Amino acid sequence: MRVARLHGRADLRLHDEQRPVAGPGETLVRVKAVGLCGSDLHWFAEGGIGEVRVKRAFVLGHEFSGVTEDGRRVAVDPAIPCRECDCCLGGHPNLCEDVLFAGDGAFDGGLGEWVAWPERCLVPLPESLSDADGAMLEPLGIGLHAVDLAHLRTGARVGVFGCGPIGLLILQIARLAGARLFATDLASRPHRLEAARALGAEVFAAEEGREGKAIRDAAGAGLDVALETAGENAAVDAAVDAVRPGARVVLVGIPSDVRTSFVAGTARRKGLTFALARRMGHVYPRALDLVARGLVDVRSVVSHRFPLEEIGAAFEAASQRTGLKVVIEP
Repeated sequence: MRVARLHGRADLRLHDEQRPVAGPGETLVRVKAVGLCGSDLHWFAEGGIGEVRVKRAFVLGHEFSGVTEDGRRVAVDPAIPCRECDCCLGGHPNLCEDVLFAGDGAFDGGLGEWVAWPERCLVPLPESLSDADGAMLEPLGIGLHAVDLAHLRTGARVGVFGCGPIGLLILQIARLAGARLFATDLASRPHRLEAARALGAEVFAAEEGREGKAIRDAAGAGLDVALETAGENAAVDAAVDAVRPGARVVLVGIPSDVRTSFVAGTARRKGLTFALARRMGHVYPRALDLVARGLVDVRSVVSHRFPLEEIGAAFEAASQRTGLKVVIEP
């Protein structure tokens, strides 16, 4: 089979390898669609994420779907928690310290033609959902988990700071709760601002964090909830500036630096509550239901499709951020 392995910074190579063999409790899955995530781009462009670096040639890709060897269409939950530690037993498998996670450097992901994956981590797809829809359930799940952490109330004033795929999905989720929506992204990415506007958000071009005051003024007393999805300190500063006293700020984006910073005086005087999103909890059934019922449109977020043989062009398109979600179809 063909598989793409990352050997180091910007060093992605196609290999011919043996098809994997399913172990106990595993099922062979023919991969049909893989979404490229911001974390994949960090690995590719920087050779790692934060202090974690590439130590071996590994397979990226954790947003994927496929068809099992016996013909079942499935979305793949990329996280394989241990189910035995305190975090797992306490209902937080996303915080499991012994988790195996697709494409995280230590464990191979889905950017190949076949994977062997635990049956318990396969989510059946209805016929109404495409293969790309199935791959998009993972980023939608990230958005659902982030909104859960935000303690979103019906009709709240919600700001999303960064309108990539996850930011746009969060806007859709918040809209279901009747939220008044605000969104930011760079002026150099007008297509993202337009996508947010099409979802009903009041949009503001990011200005190194200075847009926070403009959003606060437009929202009246300030935002009730801010979700930062850009992975940039300037976006965190804008979120802190834009919210009202007593608000919640959820940090979802993955920064390039090992530290995230914000103006402590502002956050302290406002008495803000911060939450950091780590992947997702038990949200796949909800994500699937929202898409199947047409309440969240994941297809509108997919802008590019490439075959596996054009993996370099796919990463180039994703890195340039000229569109939204890039999907590879092995």
